[in-house]
Amino acid sequence: MNNISVERLEGPLAGSRSVEVVERKGLGHPDTICDMLSERLSVALSRRYLERFGRILHHNVDKALLTAGQANAAFGAGEVIEPIDLYLSGRATIEYAGERVAVEELARQAVASFFHDHFHALDPDKHIRLHCLVRPGSRDLVDIMLRQRERGVLLCNDTSCGVGFAPLTELEKIVLAVERRLNAPETKLDFPACGQDVKIMGVRDHETITLTIACALIGRFLSGPEAYADAKRRVVEFSKDTARSVTDKPIQILVNAADDPERGAIYLTVTGTSAESGDDGETGRGNRSNGLITPLRPMSLEAAAGKNPLTHVGKLYGAMAQQIAESLVDEIGEVQAAECYLVSRIGAPIDQPQTVIVRVNTIDGHISRDVEGRVNEIVARLLPGVARLWGRFLVGGIPVC
Repeated sequence: MNNISVERLEGPLAGSRSVEVVERKGLGHPDTICDMLSERLSVALSRRYLERFGRILHHNVDKALLTAGQANAAFGAGEVIEPIDLYLSGRATIEYAGERVAVEELARQAVASFFHDHFHALDPDKHIRLHCLVRPGSRDLVDIMLRQRERGVLLCNDTSCGVGFAPLTELEKIVLAVERRLNAPETKLDFPACGQDVKIMGVRDHETITLTIACALIGRFLSGPEAYADAKRRVVEFSKDTARSVTDKPIQILVNAADDPERGAIYLTVTGTSAESGDDGETGRGNRSNGLITPLRPMSLEAAAGKNPLTHVGKLYGAMAQQIAESLVDEIGEVQAAECYLVSRIGAPIDQPQTVIVRVNTIDGHISRDVEGRVNEIVARLLPGVARLWGRFLVGGIPVC
């Protein structure tokens, strides 16, 4: 390939800078709910298209919006008095070869299965009001999908940029691990008062790490203020124990830092998510496809969730850029860190980006001809695989948030 630019990654490594900031919006955060539901609907549509027509048809359902409901949380009880309004929107092929696709039915099934699978205190039949606003796609974008059959190649259906970097720093690993531990099924069985809406802001100031955790606690499993305080302490214990498996740096953990018990202001919920009353959500406003929000690292603003997994580069190029960055670090001993940027052009073959930028940090600070050659070899080897990523998206093998 002659459009690969290999550059030196300037400055100190992310994990050795004086200050680092990393955030993750957990499974039950309203933005993550929108991401997850957009993706579930895309997967459902893709599977239905394959089942009925033998091919994935045009769709992009990456425009979900959640409007919070109203709830009265209380110790030992609580009720939702106005359901959460969930709007699933975007474009899809609704009719093909004389057959109509039941998009709304698929949307309802996706919503119900998501909440049944992951929430133990939220009943989608009672607490969610779904509005399916998916409409047919524009003729030009549908035509790009149809042209693939004629040309025998997959064509980019957007002009976009995907970004990946490796390796993760200690702080990035900690933030991911702590949220996953708090939202693990075994944690909920042992600690049902812990809701799914867990948001973590991690800051490393030189050698000291601070985790500020917002954790929705569920009132029906708590008898009163003392039980609430005990639950917060359990969140701290779970988090510190998990972080200790990654680092030996000093760690400070704050849970529900805005609480003011004397005024009765605590993070108590009925369903385990702030979406029941306090916070709205939207696809693409939360975690990037590596599961993190990293403002001091390169990021794409694309919402990967809900985009079709066959030709939408806003999804595919992020996954491929991440795969390339990880492979560069794993396979080239001189490379300590790598960033990859893939830029597409609408209508071009998806395995032929118009620009590939690779930035690497090497042990000696220089990019030798040998290193540059191996970078080019890895990129050339991996890029054709972008046309096969769709299968991994359909089985949940590649995360989108």
